[in-house]
Amino acid sequence: MATTGDSVFIDEDVGKDDATADGTEQSPYKTLLHAHVQKPPAKADGPQYFTRKSQTGPVNEDGDPAARMEWKPATKSALKKAANLYEQHKKKAAKGDELAIREKQEAEKRQQALEEAKKVKLSQDPQLPKAVHIHLNENDPKLIKLRSGESKQDVDYSEGRGSRVRVTGRIHRLRAQKDVIFVTLQDGYGLLQCVFTGQLVKTYDAMTFTQETSIDVYGEMWEVPPGQHAPDNRELHADYFEVIGKAAGDKDAITSRVAPDSDPQTLYDNRHLVLRGENASSVMKVRAGVLRAFRQTYEEIKPSCLEVTPPCMVQTQVEGGATLFAFDYYGEKAYLTQSSQLYLETCLPSLGNVFCVAPSFRAEKSLTRRHLSEYTHIEAELDFITFDDLLDHLELVMTRVIDITLANPQMAKLIQELNPSFQVPERPFKRMKYSDAIDWLREHDIKNEDDQPHTFGDDIAEAAERKMTDIINRPIFLTHFPVEIKAFYMKKDPSDLRVTESVDCLMPGVGEIVGGSMRMEDYDELMAAYKREGIDPEPYYWYTDQRKYVSRYHHIIIIII
Repeated sequence: MATTGDSVFIDEDVGKDDATADGTEQSPYKTLLHAHVQKPPAKADGPQYFTRKSQTGPVNEDGDPAARMEWKPATKSALKKAANLYEQHKKKAAKGDELAIREKQEAEKRQQALEEAKKVKLSQDPQLPKAVHIHLNENDPKLIKLRSGESKQDVDYSEGRGSRVRVTGRIHRLRAQKDVIFVTLQDGYGLLQCVFTGQLVKTYDAMTFTQETSIDVYGEMWEVPPGQHAPDNRELHADYFEVIGKAAGDKDAITSRVAPDSDPQTLYDNRHLVLRGENASSVMKVRAGVLRAFRQTYEEIKPSCLEVTPPCMVQTQVEGGATLFAFDYYGEKAYLTQSSQLYLETCLPSLGNVFCVAPSFRAEKSLTRRHLSEYTHIEAELDFITFDDLLDHLELVMTRVIDITLANPQMAKLIQELNPSFQVPERPFKRMKYSDAIDWLREHDIKNEDDQPHTFGDDIAEAAERKMTDIINRPIFLTHFPVEIKAFYMKKDPSDLRVTESVDCLMPGVGEIVGGSMRMEDYDELMAAYKREGIDPEPYYWYTDQRKYVSRYHHIIIIII
């Protein structure tokens, strides 16, 4: 064996291919390739490579494991394989070095260009027409004239040409070419493509544009050339711009913080940035449109419903004590409301039918689609109606809200983009009693959460409800749930005291979207319900009073959406 000064040692079991190893017997490498990289072979007087497997190598004829500790010259086949891999490594390293050199040269070239760009100063041409300041969704033809055709000049405000405008927004999309930069601005009202050319693209600000940078842009409105695409089929050819505020770039760029392939938790933690995206902002716009439609519907229906604002800090429960957010209210225990329905009932005698749009809170720590700690509740109370009236009302409200929303072209477009398969629910809605649903689930072998056939009294799980609804493939009013699985205030069905006059509306592809019920009217029955559920009636004195000062045939319902 050669002397250790000319030798390199490789232990395939305990060696290391990192900076902690030096190829000696005491600190061997792990692979022959790494040994070649660190101690390259030579045609003459090169190092000799010795290998072993100190833990998994073969033992001698006597079974003595000490044989594994013997260093042996690397085999010719192993050396040949390592030599080929080493040549590939050198080529790859050479390409990496070339790339690093080019990147350094390009960085130096760009830095030099940026330094030159700092010398370029822009100023507005006082001879140009005064710009009209518009939002990006402005499309009034009396205000905005679009230039079309071709011209040797990027901007030409002679008679009959496009309007000169000023727009303010944030850079939503950015695409730079050799002599032109395409910027799509966003201002919350719309999108507009801006085209930068000439001296504009040579400025330092233009060369360092980053997504979400706020800018003021002046220019001429053009039709988009045939075969090209841009929001609203128009674009602004810029003649001047100013940066209002520069957004972070490089590693802190918004596209790095909230990349499309980011994990859900990262997106949750950066919701304030996610909202700037087209999908999230579209959802918020549709949500606003639906809320407007609800308010319009409640004003239009006969009799109309008056909007009221019940409190969010309460001392009572509605949907069970386990989901209450509790806090100290000046020495007394209080909660964030689970629902405003009981408070709405107090308004009926003097205000008539009422509704509210208010936050509700549920202390259910879960990441499922059915559990939210805070959400917007649309609730209504109707006076002097029957259970059939309630179902008719629910169907009317839901379908009217959808019709109003889709009648708005912007809302219809956004809904189509967000959910291309959306279809207007089929009317009339199917009406199915809970007991019939149990029979249906058994007939179709859809099991409960314990993998057993459904029986009367089961709280039908979401998965089973959705499967049933998707198979039937039409909206379903699921009615008459057992007393034991519904809230204490719900009225029992006079024809079957086992069940309540209650309803959930199930929608194909979604599941439950609405819940409602009649409310018990009898004072003694309400007191018995408090006792049955283990609820102290004292904090509910104001609600119990409703049974003292109301006629026996007074009917009340609750809609939860």
